[in-house]
Amino acid sequence: MTSDFKGARVLITGGLGFIGSNLARRLAGLGADLTLVDSLIPEYGGNLFNIEGVRDQLHVNVSDVRDIYSMRNLVQDKDYLFNLAGQTSHLDSMHNPVPDLEINCLAQLSILEACRICNPGVKIVFASTRQIYGRPVSLPVTETHPLQPVDINGINKMAAEKYHLLYSDVYGLHATALRLTNTIGPRMRIKDARQTFVGLWIRQLLENKPIEVWGGKQLRDFTDVDDAVDAFLLAASNPATKGQVYNLGGSEVIELAGLAKLMVEIHGSGQYAVSEFPAERRAIDIGDYYADFAKIRSELGWTPKRALRETIESTLAYYRKSIAHYL
Repeated sequence: MTSDFKGARVLITGGLGFIGSNLARRLAGLGADLTLVDSLIPEYGGNLFNIEGVRDQLHVNVSDVRDIYSMRNLVQDKDYLFNLAGQTSHLDSMHNPVPDLEINCLAQLSILEACRICNPGVKIVFASTRQIYGRPVSLPVTETHPLQPVDINGINKMAAEKYHLLYSDVYGLHATALRLTNTIGPRMRIKDARQTFVGLWIRQLLENKPIEVWGGKQLRDFTDVDDAVDAFLLAASNPATKGQVYNLGGSEVIELAGLAKLMVEIHGSGQYAVSEFPAERRAIDIGDYYADFAKIRSELGWTPKRALRETIESTLAYYRKSIAHYL
């Protein structure tokens, strides 16, 4: 993929966040001309430390994707747009639904309009989510599974994905959606569970606090962030992905209590406790979930390369050295 991205003009929304910064680091190594857009609003996960070591290889624009005029300027002349900006907290979306609507839905429509008007040739890869499926009616979940989200965040992300596919179909924009599932790894938010509960578990382990596991029996798969980056690059570089959606997944399926046990084992100390779901979280929990990613495997050759144990080991090692920058 070096030839696809060397010298290419790339815009990443949410570029100082978890996945965005890992993607940026990979693209910097491939020689891309990079611009990262991030609002750096504390609740949403952007962190300048995430680009430590590559800061001089990219441009940072501190701007909000809700700013229509900034986005119209930023998308001009770009070859690729990795659209990762979003509000990720399911509970926040229920407590404060309007910002979720603005960021995950309205701003996405504005970004697509900016592309349609100012740069219709840009290739767009949108970070969608498995949350749009809601509670699975069958497992593993394929891309044809009904979309029945259980919270406001899922509804807005579903609408955003639909906008991307509509603009691809009607206006000819090259837009692709990746439905992400529990992406974890270095540079994820660990301050709280707004981005992923695994991040909070990492912090609890390193602070010698017990991991609190709600329910514990739910099945999940987890995608290493480097595997997710592979998928974004493959989706952007292949012309056959226009108008398509793809599930990502993990190398294995595990119960949440089993994941907590594995993390304690790898860390070499710590403990976990299984407890009942708080009522407000139980109401929006999706139960068991793991993805069927046969489509992206057969069409793009993507498959998870990293074992869950390897991901947990590398993530713990990262935060043992850098936790002060993420609290």
